Amino acid sequence: MRLVLDRRADMDLSAFYQVAWKGRGIDLSGAALARMTAARANFMSLIENDEDIVIYGVTTGYGHRASQRLNHEERKQQARRPPLSAMTSFGEPLPARVVRGIVFARLANFIEGHAAITPAIAAAVAGLLDRPGLPEVPALGNGCPGEITALSHLFSGLGQQVELAEKDSLSLINGSPCASALVADAALAARRRLDLALEVFALSAEAIKAPLGHFDAALDPLWEDPQEAAALQRLRELMDNSGGGERRPYQAPVSWRILPRVLGQAGRAVTQAEEVAEISLRAVSDNPVFIPPDPDAPDSHHPYGRIMSTGGYHNAKAYPAMDALAAIWADLALIADRHIDKLMHARVSLLPDGLRLGEGYLGGLAFTSAGFVEQARQVASPSLLPAMESGGYGQNDVPTPVFLAWRKEAEAAQAFEAVLAILAAICSQAFAATDRDPPPALADLLDETRTLFPPIEDPRALSADAEALAERFRSRVFS
Repeated sequence: MRLVLDRRADMDLSAFYQVAWKGRGIDLSGAALARMTAARANFMSLIENDEDIVIYGVTTGYGHRASQRLNHEERKQQARRPPLSAMTSFGEPLPARVVRGIVFARLANFIEGHAAITPAIAAAVAGLLDRPGLPEVPALGNGCPGEITALSHLFSGLGQQVELAEKDSLSLINGSPCASALVADAALAARRRLDLALEVFALSAEAIKAPLGHFDAALDPLWEDPQEAAALQRLRELMDNSGGGERRPYQAPVSWRILPRVLGQAGRAVTQAEEVAEISLRAVSDNPVFIPPDPDAPDSHHPYGRIMSTGGYHNAKAYPAMDALAAIWADLALIADRHIDKLMHARVSLLPDGLRLGEGYLGGLAFTSAGFVEQARQVASPSLLPAMESGGYGQNDVPTPVFLAWRKEAEAAQAFEAVLAILAAICSQAFAATDRDPPPALADLLDETRTLFPPIEDPRALSADAEALAERFRSRVFS
């Protein structure tokens, strides 16, 4: 079933998921097309009836030519050119799902008339989602103040296939649909990754037989934090009906006791990313932005509407939200690494020494975990606005860090997934070494782990098993 877009309010995280991740196509409603048609007519009346009007990229040149006024013929000639000259970034491409998400997010400026784009071109943009493949968009080298280098790769081909008029080319490549799509993609994956992390950490708490008081319901109101209460509740659900038996006679190490609080912070970071994605997907970010006339409140001063230059193309919420995700993945990776270390030390875990079954040895997994933890920590750095005029000149003096923020978050997340896989394998070994079954809610996770990473009885190479389990966890996040 196809998705019908009528207004910006329809462009939420759920719709993004259906289009970007599930591959659904889009139809623009008749009402949306009518609004765009009316806005386009008003915009053309605005520029045709005011010879002195100054509109960036329409009655003036682009970029460093913003001060150059264009006559009628020069305006038409500029409008007909597709945005080829901005195709300067290159390198590793964004995933196809993210590119679909950018196309989806691009429509937010269109469907209520704020881009004043020719309606047929808006429909052609939506139609890109029905094609078997979309143009590749580089993830690297997009250091411009907005997103024109990335968007030129995506829409220049379309600009060569359809007839462009005033503002059309600018409306295809201006705004911040990339930021909207990148933070939405990160948020969708983050929610699933957090769910996976809760399962693995609950399995770890059971592996070490952590006292249930560490996660008691009495803590929920004491900590005055709904995200921490949610983490406590979920851990209790996963550890319910653990089969009785003796628990540890004294408290578990710090990395288990602080787990609900750090997972609560993770929930806060994920929720923030979801909120930023929801806002960004429906926000108008065009430059210049067109304000159509209100038919219910005629304005004698602006009978055709208004148009103004803005900085709407700079999404200042997206990259801090992704930075917060990268930071929490690095923190959780460190906690998982501490669990790995403590589970293998009998004096701390109170489990069989080294968790050995026969001659198997797990110590090398701790080395690998440490490598992934450090990788996550190194990329989890703040994405600050660049301090120099890089990527441009003249007016273009502040590049956006959103592409780098997404890349850092994705790398930290993948490193965290690898550490989670190692922790799950160590927990599996703990259950095998003590001949125990996990709580019912964690049985599927343990079975999944053992399918790809069987308990170690004899010496064997472990990298292939660990990688396979990490890839399975990643598929759970992105399926």
